[in-house]
Amino acid sequence: MQKQKKLYTETDLKMMRAAEDSLLMGKNRVEELKLFAQKQGVKRIGIAHCIGMTREALQLKDRLSDQFDVYTVDCKYGKVPAAVMLDDESERGTSCNPAGQADFLAQQQTELNISFGLCVGHDIVFNMKSKAPTTTLVVKDREHKNNPYQEFIN
Repeated sequence: MQKQKKLYTETDLKMMRAAEDSLLMGKNRVEELKLFAQKQGVKRIGIAHCIGMTREALQLKDRLSDQFDVYTVDCKYGKVPAAVMLDDESERGTSCNPAGQADFLAQQQTELNISFGLCVGHDIVFNMKSKAPTTTLVVKDREHKNNPYQEFIN
């Protein structure tokens, strides 16, 4: 058991304690997220979202803004042409920019970030580049209306 516990830093263990103290039976994940952030002493939250979920991300911002400073950034941040981002002139449109999203939220000095509907791969890059701890609230799943669990229960 001690070998396993040594895998955790003091910061990790503080986060684990806040997670345990944030379990709210019968409540939703947003309420648990708010309680977790409070217990961690978080003041600034970032939301990195898919541009197609801007309305929903702003609704989440409204729900969190009663207790936190909240910053949102969509996936097309910086408006980098896809041909430039991917070094492929056949690409059209504006590229997603998860590293740019992470950088923007770092500039805002967020203390907790939320991945909100980012594509597979883009979410991974965002999580790797994020300076703040990151949790996922919504995943993109086009077939199951952003609820991939439906794949397993139907």
